[in-house]
Amino acid sequence: MEKDELDALTGKVIGLAIEVHRQLGPGLLETAYQQCLAYEFSHADIPFEMEKPIPVRYKNTRIDCAFRADFVIDNRIILELKAVDKILPIHEAQLLTYFKLTKLHLGFIINFNVRVLKNGIKRIIL
Repeated sequence: MEKDELDALTGKVIGLAIEVHRQLGPGLLETAYQQCLAYEFSHADIPFEMEKPIPVRYKNTRIDCAFRADFVIDNRIILELKAVDKILPIHEAQLLTYFKLTKLHLGFIINFNVRVLKNGIKRIIL
């Protein structure tokens, strides 16, 4: 995927997250936003995997350590959804761990517990 295509996909994903936030507002559980975002991705024909298991490889063995990305979009972008007071370093560390284990390098932490969603989006590039 070229940079322009990735930028376009990123724009669509963020736009759909904003739409979900406009409809629901802050204050719900993360799972509500996740299900609504999955609905939006499906209707927009955006390929995604929800609750994607991320295993650890250890000595040629796959070990399921209960790591699960909220979304992996088109095998290119990791989305971690939150509904918290603020994004913390531990949330960033979680995304960096997923980068290391998946070899992906672009991700977003989206915190829906804000008045204006653009203030709750953190883009991380490895």
